[in-house]
Amino acid sequence: MDERTLELLEFDSVRRLVAARSSSALGRAAAMALAPSCEIERIHDWQAILSEMVEVIGAGLRPSFGGLGDIRALVRRAAVGGVLELEELAATLDALRAIAELDRWVARVGDRFPRLGGLRAGIGEFAGLVAAIGGCLDSRGRVIDSASRRLAVLRGEIARLEERIQETLRGLVRSSEIRRFLRYPNFTMVGHHFVLPVSREHRGEIPGSVLRASSSNETVYIEPAAIGEQSAQLSLLKAREQKEIRRILRWLSALVGQAADSLLGTIDTVAELDLIHAKARYGIDYAMTAPVLDEHGALVLRGARHPLLEAYFRGDRAIVAEPPAHEPPLDSGPTAPRTVTPIDLALGSSYRALVVTGPNTGGKTVALKTVGLLAMMAQSGLHVSASEGSRFPVFDQVLLDVGDEQSLEQSLSTFSAHVRRITEILGLATERSLVLLDELGAGTDPADGAALGRAILDELDSIGCRAIVTTHIGDLKVYALSNPRAENAAVAFDDVSLRPLYRLLIGDVGASNALKIARQLRLPEQVAARAERYLAERKTGNVPEWELLVEARKEAEDARRRALEAETEALRVQEVYARRLAELEQETRKGDVLVEARARLEVGDKVVVPRLGYDRPGRLKRVDHRKRTAKVAIGHVTWDVSLDELIPQTPRVAGPDATARPRATYKPLDETAD
Repeated sequence: MDERTLELLEFDSVRRLVAARSSSALGRAAAMALAPSCEIERIHDWQAILSEMVEVIGAGLRPSFGGLGDIRALVRRAAVGGVLELEELAATLDALRAIAELDRWVARVGDRFPRLGGLRAGIGEFAGLVAAIGGCLDSRGRVIDSASRRLAVLRGEIARLEERIQETLRGLVRSSEIRRFLRYPNFTMVGHHFVLPVSREHRGEIPGSVLRASSSNETVYIEPAAIGEQSAQLSLLKAREQKEIRRILRWLSALVGQAADSLLGTIDTVAELDLIHAKARYGIDYAMTAPVLDEHGALVLRGARHPLLEAYFRGDRAIVAEPPAHEPPLDSGPTAPRTVTPIDLALGSSYRALVVTGPNTGGKTVALKTVGLLAMMAQSGLHVSASEGSRFPVFDQVLLDVGDEQSLEQSLSTFSAHVRRITEILGLATERSLVLLDELGAGTDPADGAALGRAILDELDSIGCRAIVTTHIGDLKVYALSNPRAENAAVAFDDVSLRPLYRLLIGDVGASNALKIARQLRLPEQVAARAERYLAERKTGNVPEWELLVEARKEAEDARRRALEAETEALRVQEVYARRLAELEQETRKGDVLVEARARLEVGDKVVVPRLGYDRPGRLKRVDHRKRTAKVAIGHVTWDVSLDELIPQTPRVAGPDATARPRATYKPLDETAD
């Protein structure tokens, strides 16, 4: 997609709105990398799995991402032989446990939500790695004694030696001759050395090594000569302990490195799951709906709202600190609630170009950017801020020119900058593109602007793309009357209050209402009357049938709109039926696999009886395939059940939904090289 258009539409703010609803750094990074696709199948898949997640959240089954950190850098370092530190292995263990929890969640919802269930194929099995790391680290991320036999022996020797040293020190502290030299009657530690706190003036009274002085220099810490030999032995044992800990860390890091490929792929999958969850939360928060995708059909918006304006008016200021550029505030007064007025729009059925006219601050730019941004969101796999049944083609490009493009650095006027951008757009546009041009023909003489505007509209018509343009130039209002592939639209305006209503009226032609506004602003009446006479003289030469033509076009547009709504509803229903048919086919395949698996059950196989609880698996004690009965032992109780009640847990047949997830085999720690 055109990067300049993404920038003008402030698509990055949409990314931030999604990222703010993610549950992990992985999801936030995925949200900030969100981008539109032009592949219809991929977009369909994105939208379908998002709709499932919305249902999941609505059913109170949302996933938990607690403990899931971004450990990709650690895994890559381990893959090339790097040794992970204790806190890094602890973070890896937390992430692995979070992955296991998400795996169980996907398995739990997979039967009811098959697309979410399909993610399980991308989640690896790391039970062995979790057991290995969890068997070496405690809850505080420290290596436990039982991590290896050698470490247990060393720590036992260290504990016994420390006890002997402490007993010696307790004897020294109890001695009245020694106690009078101490700052306080107890021993302490400096590093790994046991020391006595001796007053500075008595430092020579106790034989031993001074290891440290206090910050005030009033106390010196002396390792007594009486424990010198034992202390040296303790230092040696602790050095051996650290060497053994490094060996354990190398072994654990090697295990992480062995699983790197599967683990990195799994992390990508759970990042995608977090992104889907964040998209769903965003859609639910803003009452969004799933768009109907029609690759080469019409663009139909029903009740469409600009998502960034809505975020701003809702006070979502942590993400959108200021209202989007070029957008007027859409409240109708200082005390009115700030809400976005929805718009309806259709494009691409019987006409490919829409010429929008009307006064300033009437919402023309808002409408233009709403169309572009919602199209980008739909193609990024997001739901859209519009009513159900809104319909989107799949565009290869959305190309926008909007706002004040004046460049002081390049010494370009506003008009020159617009022409340069339009030239770029005409070079990129194809028949599958959506072109959005704001204030076409502005920035120069009205006659020249009108001629240039008509020429640009003709060029867009010859390309065959869909286009929406806004303009103030009166001569461009008649363009749609002479081109059957174009249509007029106007922004609604209240003639009584002289305030814009921010709605689009398809088939209508917008009036500037300049004289009415001028009178409201108390322009001298003689000036306003003279202006009216000049305007009437100019209109004398216009085509008499102008109003009839406009009225006829409005009636035709109303008929087209009703036909489009019917067609859109038919497409939506067709999509629902297609999805349900796919679910039924999958359920049928699962049923066939289950029948085959039950036919292969043998005594000793592990099974679940759903009515007795999915969390209470049992073992087959007896099975009679002819009578279709079985005896199942669950705990200390044996149950007589029908064979049709059993769900086999011992895999014998790989069905179409089975996922072969490799399990790594690890060399035991005490067999590894030192």
